[in-house]
Amino acid sequence: MKCPKCNTKLEKKSYRGMEVDRCSKCNGMWLDLQELDQLEDRAFDKDELKGTIVFSSTPTEHLCPHCGSRLRKFQYRLHSLELEYCENKHGYWLDDDEEKRVLELMDDRERDMRQKSAAEAEWKKTLSRLRSPSFFDKLLDLFK
Repeated sequence: MKCPKCNTKLEKKSYRGMEVDRCSKCNGMWLDLQELDQLEDRAFDKDELKGTIVFSSTPTEHLCPHCGSRLRKFQYRLHSLELEYCENKHGYWLDDDEEKRVLELMDDRERDMRQKSAAEAEWKKTLSRLRSPSFFDKLLDLFK
């Protein structure tokens, strides 16, 4: 397989326990379809909470290293990170260091979800206290 950016032969490399195809010249990385999910899972493994990965895309001039079709670019999960993918579901192209940005975004997502869960639990306690008979009794006493 050849690099979609600089046409250098991709080399099999180990990255975070996965075997990926990496370009030794531009340091880009090809991730097969399931490998992007595996990379994300290193930081946040709750697939149902990750959000939609691709909302819309536009064609690029770069070719899929598997099938030669044009890759399409998209905003990764609506963040300010632009990745490319093969419409034929062969995988994703990440330029140099974009895999680190994916991990940062998944770390942020996990932290946000923990904060949201804690806030919802606190709100539930507050509502429970507000609904207690003693609170309403005190409130009614204010108007007597």
